[in-house]
Amino acid sequence: MTTLLFSHDQCLDHVTPPGHPERVERLEAIGRALAKPEFDALDRRAAPMGEEKHVRLAHPLAHLDRIRTSEPVEGYAQIDADTSMAPGSFNAAMRAIGGNIAAVDAVLSGEASNAFVMTRPPGHHAEKAKPMGFCLFANVAIAALHAIEHHGLDRVAVLDFDVHHGNGTQDVLWNESGVRFASSHQMPLYPGTGAPNETGAYDQIRNAALDSGSGSQLMREAWGEHILPWIEAYEPQLILVSAGFDAHAADPLAGLNWRTEDYAWVTDRIVDVAEKVCEGRVVSSLEGGYDLDALAQGTAAHVKTLMERGACPTSQ
Repeated sequence: MTTLLFSHDQCLDHVTPPGHPERVERLEAIGRALAKPEFDALDRRAAPMGEEKHVRLAHPLAHLDRIRTSEPVEGYAQIDADTSMAPGSFNAAMRAIGGNIAAVDAVLSGEASNAFVMTRPPGHHAEKAKPMGFCLFANVAIAALHAIEHHGLDRVAVLDFDVHHGNGTQDVLWNESGVRFASSHQMPLYPGTGAPNETGAYDQIRNAALDSGSGSQLMREAWGEHILPWIEAYEPQLILVSAGFDAHAADPLAGLNWRTEDYAWVTDRIVDVAEKVCEGRVVSSLEGGYDLDALAQGTAAHVKTLMERGACPTSQ
């Protein structure tokens, strides 16, 4: 089966102030990379609009109302120190939610083995009642809860390899016994969470804190020897990925030294586990990555690996 790609032009309407790292050009750079002939086999679909019921899986109504009413008629509205909205930001955020929901629905219905959601704004810093870190809603956590509530799954895994800890995902999933959340991230670094002793209400959270300056070896040890064996033992019925590409050595916002090939490697290992325990079902969603070349190259490596593995699954 082919790989699904969900995106929508409305995600380009989320315009950030000049000089802001989470900018429209990120999606444009990825779009150019995925327009090359080697990606012709992608099943490209429009991300639908998310619904209020989806948001409410992770956020109180007051949070939804705050985001909806904060969108300005013109210019920018500052939501926190580094998170802003412009005309069109709310619809962009709802497309990000809808893309993740549609990807989960499609993969669980057997339309494809895996999917990548190429939307913005990102989501893994948005806590239950607090937008932050460029994020308005907890997109991937919402998708995980949708898989449980709508599809009746008992065991979902959320994996996050963004350089920044997914504090929002962790906050939303802290009391969810049916979801295992695992993250590797640089520490210390924004947002200051993600210590190994943060393990969730049901010991269902694992945080692998990586030192600044560390590279492929420590990353591969964290994922290959600790995170993925723990996830495999859980036997999730679906694996969701918060795919951030800002651990790359070229990224300006952090200090890890991952290379493009590391994103292919970690994707390959994730699919290894998925093929063993959940028929290869993986849904990945864009988070960070702020050097445009590194972002495009890392995303291309990630998506190409999903395509190759989805087209030729390994029999177990």
